[in-house]
Amino acid sequence: MTYVIAQPCVDVMDRSCIEECPVDCIYEGGRMLYIQPDECVDCGACEPVCPVEAIYYEDDLPQQWSDYTRVNAEFFTGLGSPGGAAKTGPLAVDHPVVAALPPQPA
Repeated sequence: MTYVIAQPCVDVMDRSCIEECPVDCIYEGGRMLYIQPDECVDCGACEPVCPVEAIYYEDDLPQQWSDYTRVNAEFFTGLGSPGGAAKTGPLAVDHPVVAALPPQPA
């Protein structure tokens, strides 16, 4: 199991979670942040600092955002497990589900 970033993060990307993550497993896409599931150590440090409550333990993810477990994992197809977001920097791409969303209100 791992933590998952869901739809409330789209077009917000506050980045407080990045600062709290001790293993640097939260990567920046074009419109939202993504947790690399193989690098996440399930510490939960990111969850309480998210101002829009977009981060959930996988088992606690609300039903309306259940696809975001897959979205977070598939974001890393081709990228793999780089071993830390600082190595990659911001990525100008998003998962197709996120890219297809209309602009989200701030």
